[in-house]
Amino acid sequence: MIRVNKYWKEYLYIMPAQMWAMRRNKKAEIKECDEVFKKRLVVITGATSGIGYYTARKYALNGANLLLINRNEEKSIIICDEFRQDFGIECEYKIADFTRISDIQKVGYELLDSDIKIDVLIHNAGVYSTKKIFTEDNIELVFQVDYLGSFILNYILKDKLKAQGNTRIIFVNSEGHRFAILGLSLDDLEWEHHHYSGLRSYGKAKTAQLLSMILFDDYFKNSGVSINAMHPGSVKSNMGQNNGRTYRYLKHLFIDRAAKSPEISAKALYYLGVSKDISGVSSKFFRLTSEEEPAPPALDREVAKELWNLSIKLGGLE
Repeated sequence: MIRVNKYWKEYLYIMPAQMWAMRRNKKAEIKECDEVFKKRLVVITGATSGIGYYTARKYALNGANLLLINRNEEKSIIICDEFRQDFGIECEYKIADFTRISDIQKVGYELLDSDIKIDVLIHNAGVYSTKKIFTEDNIELVFQVDYLGSFILNYILKDKLKAQGNTRIIFVNSEGHRFAILGLSLDDLEWEHHHYSGLRSYGKAKTAQLLSMILFDDYFKNSGVSINAMHPGSVKSNMGQNNGRTYRYLKHLFIDRAAKSPEISAKALYYLGVSKDISGVSSKFFRLTSEEEPAPPALDREVAKELWNLSIKLGGLE
């Protein structure tokens, strides 16, 4: 109850300014970067369609080599062949289903044991579910795919990235984190005592991602590694296609028709990954390329520490 009261006081104090900033940033021009990124390595999760695909293509267009982490091998082969042919870059892939912790760990440790230097790591894999579903690891689906997967990869790679320096980590996050108005309920991740909804589960997962950013930033301090998060704007994607016919129809009717091309998000992710303008900038939340203040629950350092320890346990990283 103490945390809830604290959040509400913070909301009352900052809400007008945040709402104004969000309206302003929604209309702001996207900052673009025209610097080349030749022969640098970019790792992207969930790159077979939508934001992930267009982001991979944007980096490839500017000479970057790619390592894509996807769950569909057939699509991965086609996309890598396309990028090699179109841009003459190196493109490899690894297969991991983020609904399986063992898959995430396997890819993480393969990257850890390799001699590759990661210049940009983009966590894009995500899911939206209107129904409460649990993975074979007995963890709620959205929390595992949208949050825990990125935490596991970052945690496994943290020493490697810190030692090599000059890496930029980017979460494809969301303004949807603001739906977790009361923050996380770490004692009820199974949703036994709280009403489940797609917006709530999505908001909590994205809030968890922002909370993890706080302590990862502490760990990477003065190492040359930065970690930031970005809301990709209202763009067309396959997010939510796993849901029922009614949801898909409403999404097409009310969301997709007004949505823009994922190329917009790709431009922003290229700017955040390459531009010298934000060199050294870390632990920030961006709406595309405009910085914003996250919602109060996403800034709670006390909860971030609790979540960190719990995530280590859930991710089998003890």
